[in-house]
Amino acid sequence: MLLFVHGYNTRFEEAVYRFAQIVHDSGAQVVPVLFTWPSRGRLLDYVYDRDSAIYSRDALEAVLTAMAGDPKVGSISILAHSMGNFVVIEALRQMAIRDRVLSPKIKDIMLASPDIDVDVFRRQIAEIEASDKNPPISLFVSQDDRALAFSSRIAGDAPRLGAIDPTIELFRSILEKAKVNVIDLTKLGSDDPTNHSKFATSDFVKTIGARLASGQTLTDSKSTLGQTVAGAVRKIGSTAVNTVTMPLMILDPSMASPTTDEQAAAMSQ
Repeated sequence: MLLFVHGYNTRFEEAVYRFAQIVHDSGAQVVPVLFTWPSRGRLLDYVYDRDSAIYSRDALEAVLTAMAGDPKVGSISILAHSMGNFVVIEALRQMAIRDRVLSPKIKDIMLASPDIDVDVFRRQIAEIEASDKNPPISLFVSQDDRALAFSSRIAGDAPRLGAIDPTIELFRSILEKAKVNVIDLTKLGSDDPTNHSKFATSDFVKTIGARLASGQTLTDSKSTLGQTVAGAVRKIGSTAVNTVTMPLMILDPSMASPTTDEQAAAMSQ
């Protein structure tokens, strides 16, 4: 099963459409499960969405517990985007505290552009990674994420997890201790003027889908994700950081950057 949790400023129908695209592009033979939480779907209602995300963590925990307890379910992969990562990490943290370990059916936890304060994440992940039996975590970051830059300003310029440079010592130490595999998408081109949805690029999603279809985790050393879609792979301590450079057609420099007016119009939608 592939469970998807959408992010901030995303209405129900938008979440359904985005997840349908992801499942289609991935080509993975999975049972898609969409967990939606009550985002108001308006740019300026950030605080409302944040409260809704906190409100929804118990419901997500109940869904994950039911999935893990169903004998027909063989494995569970979790993909979260933006503020949806907060819902996921909080639910998993509660499960880890209550059960001491996460269900072995949870094989992958994929955090795309997480809108989470770095220090908050450090405390959350400490409970989840208390046991080596817990599943691997893959973190997709991009330093040019404009949506997370906006979130950071609202939070008093506190760094958001999805926009960090994983090579900086402070962040590197946190990720290494938490055993988080980092995939840096900064060099990946995007049609999204905010650069907040790079994880949903078709070719990248297909690569993830191929891994899920083969039963491998994203951190499986037998087939490093970076070897498939990255131009370079480097090790930082025990944390793998894959710098992704997708096919040339996506990085074509002739593609004009959106104007300021276009960006504003996109953000207002």
